[in-house]
Amino acid sequence: MDRRSYIACIASGVIGALLMYMLIYPPWATQSRTIVTGEGTLNLQGVKSVEVVVLNGSIDVEEVVRRVYQDAVESVVRVEVERNITGEEEHPAVEATGSGIVYRSDGYILTADHVVVNASSIVVVLHDGSSYAAELVGRDPMTDIAVLRIRANNLKPALLGNSSQVEPGSIAIAIGNPYGLANSVSYGIVSGVNRSIEIGTGYRMHDIIQTDTAINPGNSGGPLLNSKGEVIGVNTAIFSTSTGFQGIGFAIPINTARYVADSIIKHGKVLRAWLGITGIDLTPALARALNLSVSRGALVMSVAPESPAEEAGVLPSRGVLGSANFTPGDVILEVGGRKVENMDDVVQAVTSHRIGETIELKLYRNGRVLSLRVTLGERPANL
Repeated sequence: MDRRSYIACIASGVIGALLMYMLIYPPWATQSRTIVTGEGTLNLQGVKSVEVVVLNGSIDVEEVVRRVYQDAVESVVRVEVERNITGEEEHPAVEATGSGIVYRSDGYILTADHVVVNASSIVVVLHDGSSYAAELVGRDPMTDIAVLRIRANNLKPALLGNSSQVEPGSIAIAIGNPYGLANSVSYGIVSGVNRSIEIGTGYRMHDIIQTDTAINPGNSGGPLLNSKGEVIGVNTAIFSTSTGFQGIGFAIPINTARYVADSIIKHGKVLRAWLGITGIDLTPALARALNLSVSRGALVMSVAPESPAEEAGVLPSRGVLGSANFTPGDVILEVGGRKVENMDDVVQAVTSHRIGETIELKLYRNGRVLSLRVTLGERPANL
């Protein structure tokens, strides 16, 4: 083979290989990329984040975390709290440390309610070390969200994402002050979504994000971010048998936190839809004891006077549960077209609607199923 033929053969081989590569990995297609970690690899299909560095077909996680941290850390604050504990004798102030998120440039700060509950004084420390006395604008124990305000301007607000788009397997990055260690960062993935957890205040929170990102005491109130540097949640709790991190952390979805914060800032409280009943879970065992032909739902125990439920004709139970004179009231089966299996589902379904919205309730009453139309009111402040 002469020199010209040899070069032509090599060129032909190179071009063929390039064409074959483009057929297998077309540049216009969404490719599967691999995040390389020290513990192994995690494959993510269709990564769309633009703020990533790709090396040899792999996402450089170190660079992603570094960029997110650098962009977001100025929007994360330390929240220092003093609580005066009183009892038989006066005790000195107890100090606690949490985290917070700059919500607006004019001084509004988002944090977790349990960080500031019963606080006698609150101080917010910014990224540059400057500190400000903080005013508690409002708090919402139902979602563990509180809003603070400091007398500062030109703050850098955090970039907020859309928590409804969060999926298991997505990168999750936490910035905060665990155990008082300022501006600490950790990362992992979203382990699950739509979790329900009960918090110390006795309320049950819904649609919670679960993550294996290291979250410890002091991270509460700080941000959980995605690979774009958007806040997807407010860190709130960990599951632990030792008070330390064990791979299960929880964050309040930012969509929930945003609604709560905006309502507090505008109205001084959270406006929620209200039905006006109390109830208990209807279990199969209770249904058999009461001789009911439905085994799931929420048994209405009482109806508040002049409430939306009373106006719609919802009937409460009579007598004392467990006694011979007990008469079961209505059993709620659906709220606004959403099936419910317990009282917790009813609360979640009602609060997902707007005040003044008219919805349909599907009820079981005296052996038959019926529907009522109810116009939801505003939840009273004392409930």
